[in-house]
Formats: sequence, C-alpha cells, structure tokens
Amino acid sequence: MDTSKVDMFIMSNAKFFQSNHLMYIRERLLTADESKWIYIQTLEFKDPTTSIIVSILVGALGIDRFLIGDTGLGIAKLLTCGGLGIWALVDWFLIMGRTKEKNFEMFQQIVG
Repeated sequence: MDTSKVDMFIMSNAKFFQSNHLMYIRERLLTADESKWIYIQTLEFKDPTTSIIVSILVGALGIDRFLIGDTGLGIAKLLTCGGLGIWALVDWFLIMGRTKEKNFEMFQQIVG
C-alpha cells in the first residue's frame, strides 16, 4: 500500500489505538493489498474518550461495556450494579485501554 495513505491513516487514527500497536499497524498496512484500503477507510473505531465519559456517568449500569461490545460483561455489570460500585470504579481506569484493544481487534479482522 502507498506510504502516504498509511501515514495519513496513522495520523488521523492514532488516538484509537495504544501506542505500542502503531508500528504493527503501519507494517501491516504497508504490506496489505490495495483492495483492503476501502474496507480500512470505512472502519468506525470507538472513541476512548467517549468510553471514559460514559463509564464515569453510567458505568454502574454496564453501558460502557455495552458501548465497546462486551455484552456479557455489560450484563454482569448491570445485574451486580457495577459490582456494588467497585467494578465501576475499576473500569474508570481500564475502559480506555479496553476500548483501544477492541479497536485493534477490529483492525486485525479486516487486515488479517
């Protein structure tokens, strides 16, 4: 794939991934087929900032976990009222990293 396209993708989407994944993403994009570029451009990554805001406001209801696609954990968090508040508090520190991991997993499914 063209280097300028790859650099543009990295610059515009770096906030959606952990910094240690960016080099891997760049390497995978440089070796990817040009046909995958259309699919890569249409990916809609979850914003980690939105996840932390939702987690702070309604994290005890599990909505933050539903937002990033962890349905099972969302249901468990909802039924336990955020683990009696403890789980909700812990998620304030973990949800941004988990959101970035989910984005990375989505990227890997497309690029292969």
